[in-house]
Amino acid sequence: MSYPIPSKMWQRVSIVILFLLIPSVGIALLRQSATIAVPANQTPTSSTSKTSILPNHPDYQALQALVKQYSCVVPVQNFGTLPVTRTEFATVLNACVNRSNELIATDPKIVTPADMKILQRLQSEFAPELATLKSPIEELETRSPITPNQPTRERIQTESTRKTQPLPTALPLSIPSGSSVQDQVANRANMPKLQSGSIGRVAPEPQTDRRFNTENYNRIEDNPFHRVGNDPLSTFSIDVDTASYSNVRRFITQGELPPKDAVRIEELINYFTYNYPQPKGERPFSVTTEVAAAPWNPQHKLVQVGLQGKRLETKTLPPSNLVFLIDVSGSMDDPNKLPLVQQSLKLLVNQLRPEDRVSLVVYAGNAGLVLPATSGNQKSTILAAIDRLEAGGSTAGGQGIELAYKIAKESFLKSGNNRVILATDGDFNVGVSSDGDLTRLIEQKRDQGIFLTVLGFGTGNYKDGKMEQLADKGNGNYAYIDTLLEAKKVLVNDLRGTLFTIAKDVKIQVEFNPAKVQAYRLIGYENRLLQNQDFNDDKKDAGDIGAGHSVTALYEIIPTGTKSDVKLPEIDPLRYQRSGETASDAAGNELMQVKLRYKSPQDSTSQLITQTIQDDDLRTDQIPSTNLRFAAAVATFGMVLRDSEYKGDASYDLVMKLATQGKGEDQEGYRGEFIRLVEQSRGLITRK
Repeated sequence: MSYPIPSKMWQRVSIVILFLLIPSVGIALLRQSATIAVPANQTPTSSTSKTSILPNHPDYQALQALVKQYSCVVPVQNFGTLPVTRTEFATVLNACVNRSNELIATDPKIVTPADMKILQRLQSEFAPELATLKSPIEELETRSPITPNQPTRERIQTESTRKTQPLPTALPLSIPSGSSVQDQVANRANMPKLQSGSIGRVAPEPQTDRRFNTENYNRIEDNPFHRVGNDPLSTFSIDVDTASYSNVRRFITQGELPPKDAVRIEELINYFTYNYPQPKGERPFSVTTEVAAAPWNPQHKLVQVGLQGKRLETKTLPPSNLVFLIDVSGSMDDPNKLPLVQQSLKLLVNQLRPEDRVSLVVYAGNAGLVLPATSGNQKSTILAAIDRLEAGGSTAGGQGIELAYKIAKESFLKSGNNRVILATDGDFNVGVSSDGDLTRLIEQKRDQGIFLTVLGFGTGNYKDGKMEQLADKGNGNYAYIDTLLEAKKVLVNDLRGTLFTIAKDVKIQVEFNPAKVQAYRLIGYENRLLQNQDFNDDKKDAGDIGAGHSVTALYEIIPTGTKSDVKLPEIDPLRYQRSGETASDAAGNELMQVKLRYKSPQDSTSQLITQTIQDDDLRTDQIPSTNLRFAAAVATFGMVLRDSEYKGDASYDLVMKLATQGKGEDQEGYRGEFIRLVEQSRGLITRK
C-alpha cells in the first residue's frame, strides 16, 4: 500500500538526493537556499554591526576606486553597495594589495604613487584586521585530522599565482664562457635535484611546525653615559642598514610590539633621508652638525652629526656584476618569503642596463648555478629563471655563498661594481654554517673587491643577528623586505645607495671638551662601537656609504655645570690628569671635535676630515631644523619601544609632536607612514 508524499517533502528529498549524488550541486543549492532565507529588507548582521563601514565613508570609496582601477578580485559579496565590517573591508584590501603587488612586479610604474600612499594608509589603519585574517585558516589546519603536504595558506597562494601567471618555458642549459663540457657535468652533479619545469625544488623532507617562533636577535644594551673627564673620546663605525625599521613595522602592523632587541635605533633613524647639503669638490660626502635641547630631557642637549653621500647620475655609474644568491630551502616556502623574493628581484631586473650582468645561484640541500652571467638587456631570460624557482629541502647556506662568490669572481669587472645579493630568512643549517667560517669567507672576498648585500625575508624563523653580521663583514648593506612596496624602496628608489659604494670603512671619532661637557652618550650604534685606537688603523673594517645615502648619528650630552637627574658612573678622581683642562686657549670655546676617516672604494689608505662644534651652538633660542626634529622623533620612538632607562620624558605623544613638526615635504610619504606607525603602537599599548 502506498501513500502520497506531500510536495514540500518531495522537494526536501530531492535536495538530499542531489546532495548525496552530486556533492558540489548539493552544496551550491544549500548556499543558494541559505541566501534566499534572508529577507530582502534585512542585511546580514555582520554588515550592520557597530563596526560597519558605510559605502559613503571616504575609506570605503577610496578602496572601491582602487578595486575598479586595478581590477582587484573582490572576495566579499555586495562590496560597493552594502555596508561591510572592518574584517570584510580588510579582506578586500588584502586582495587589492596582492593585485597591486602583481602589477608592480611586471611594471613598477603601473600603480601610481598616490594610490600606493592610499594602500599604505589603509594597511596601517586596518592592521589589526589584516593580522587576524589568517587566524581562521590556521585554526582549521589545526583541527583537521588530515595533514596536507602544503599548508592551506601556501596552497591557496600557489594556486593563485599559477592562475595569474603564465607558465614559463624551460631555459636552455648554457655553458659559461671558458667552461669545458667536463666542468658542466661537474656543475650538474652539484645542482639540486629539480622537478620538471622548476628550479630549486628538491625531494621533500619532514616539515616542522612553522608556527613555532625561532626568530633570533642579538642582545642590545643601551649605550651608557660616559664622564668626559675620564673618557673624552667616542669612536664608532657608521651604519646605513635599514632592516630594523621595516622589521619593527612588520611587528606593529601585525598587531604586536617588537622585541626590545629587534629595535636598533640607528637603523630606525637612517631609514629616512634628511635634507643635508650635497658634498663639494672631490669629497664623497658632506658633514653637517647641529645642537638643540634634548626633547625627552630639556636639561640635556642633543647633538646631530649628519653625513650626505654624493648622488651619482646614471650615466656615471660603473657597470654591475651581480650574483643573485637565493635561498630555496624548505623554510622559504611561505608567501612572504620566496614568492616575495621573486617579485622583489624582478623590480631590480627592470632597472638593469645592457652593460650590467646578472647570474643566479640557488641553495637548498646543496647549491647550484641556475643562470650564468647574462646581460641586463636579456630581461626575459633573467625573469624566466626567477619565475621557475621553488622551495624545498634543507639549507646549505655556506655552500651557496661559496658558489656565488666563485661565479662573481669568474665574471669580475675590474672597474665595475661586483656584488653578491643574498635573499634569505637567514636559517642556515647545513654545511659551513658557523658564524666564524662564514664571516672569514666574506671578509676574504670583500678584500678582493666583491661586496655582499643581504635582503631579509619572512617571519617565524628569521635570523636577524646572523644576517646583520654577514652584511657588515661584506662591505654591504642589510635591508628587511616585508612588502613589495619596501622592495621598491630598496631596489628601485634607493638603488644607487643599495648597490654603489662611494666610501668604505667610514669611522667617526668625537672628542668632547671637559670644560664644556661633563658627560655624553651615543644613541644607538651599540654593535658598531670601536676601540679608540681603531680610528687610525686602516686595517680595521668599518661601515660603507652608498651613492646618495644619508647617515645620522645623535649624541645626548650633559653640559658642564648642569645638575642632571641621570645617575652618572662614579669614578675616583684621576691623580695625574687635570680635570676640565683643554688642549689650548684656542679650543676653549669648542664643545667637541668631530673627525671622520674613510677610504675610496678602490683604495686601502684612509683620508681624514675634521670639524669642530662651537659652544655658541648651545644657545637656547635656536629653533631646531626639521632634520633634527624628525631624527629626534625617531630616536624617541626607539627609546620608548626599548623602554630605555635613558628615555626620560619620552612618550608616544612626544614622538607624535616631534614627527609632525619635522615631517617637512615628505615627497615619498615615508615620514607620514612613520606617524601612522606611531599611532598604531600607541593603540596597541592602549588595548593592552
